[in-house]
Amino acid sequence: MIKLKPFTNSDYDRLINWIDSEHLMHVFSATIFNYPITHAQLDEYLKEPNRIVYKVIDINSNEIIGHAELNNINKSNKSARICRVLVGDKNERNKGFGKLIINELVRIGFEEMKLHRIDLGVYDFNRNAIKCYKNCGFEIEGLLKENTKIGNQYWSTYNMSILNKRNKYARN
Repeated sequence: MIKLKPFTNSDYDRLINWIDSEHLMHVFSATIFNYPITHAQLDEYLKEPNRIVYKVIDINSNEIIGHAELNNINKSNKSARICRVLVGDKNERNKGFGKLIINELVRIGFEEMKLHRIDLGVYDFNRNAIKCYKNCGFEIEGLLKENTKIGNQYWSTYNMSILNKRNKYARN
């Protein structure tokens, strides 16, 4: 079991310590940060008005184990995007926390925010994340081929989405 609480400047150092390589930073955040992540970058990150950033807390241990975000919140379209999900504590990875985080973000989006659609992007090589998202009900909509340049490489991104089937306007 997990709970999501607002991510604040008191959480900066923990996140910075979790992102211990440039590769992990890009998998986590694409190109919005420069490595190493700094307090100044995180200050700017939190200023985005259509972004809700969370720390993830393991209810059993009361330890902060991760990070997650809802972004591109569009009230008129009733949509948002899940971004920057990370089980930061390496000892807590591959224990099912990713699925718990995604399901909680979907619950917040659909039940609390009354959204119709939630989507996300995931690099095509991140097979564990793709499997997790599929297990949470997300479907692949398409592949954006070589859409992100990281160093001298181009990475391709799957766009995945889930619709709120309880919404009377949703198509079945």
